[in-house]
Amino acid sequence: MQMTERHTTSEAFSPAMRVLMNHIYEYKKGVRRMILFTCNRRFEVFVTNRLGRQSIDYVVQQAGKDNVNIYFGRKECLDAIRLFVTRPLNELSPEEDFILGAMLGYDICAQCKRYCERKDKVACKRKPCKFA
Repeated sequence: MQMTERHTTSEAFSPAMRVLMNHIYEYKKGVRRMILFTCNRRFEVFVTNRLGRQSIDYVVQQAGKDNVNIYFGRKECLDAIRLFVTRPLNELSPEEDFILGAMLGYDICAQCKRYCERKDKVACKRKPCKFA
C-alpha cells in the first residue's frame, strides 16, 4: 500500500515522518543544503508530494527491497548526486563516499577517518586531524 498525501493515519505522524519534517525545517532555515532521508518505500509518494509542494528539489534512489533514499536540497548538490550516486551506497568508492558525506555536512574529521579506513592507509591513522 502506498501512502498518499491525504493519508491521515498514524503512519503520517510516525517517527520517520517527524524526522522528515525536521529535515525540511533545517533545509528551509539554511542549516543544511542537502539531506539524505531513507524511508520505507510506502512513504515515497507522501514524501515526494510534500517536497514538491514546498518546491524542494529531490532525487529518489532505490535502497534495497523495501526502502528508498530520497536526497533533497539545493539543485547544485542534486546535480552532483545524479552524476556519481548511480548505485547502492555500499558500492561507492572511498572517494565518492567521502564526497557524499561532506555534501551531507557530516563531521569532516570523521569523514577523513572513514576515508582512510576504507582506503586502509596506516599513515592516516597515525596523524591527528588538523581541522578539529
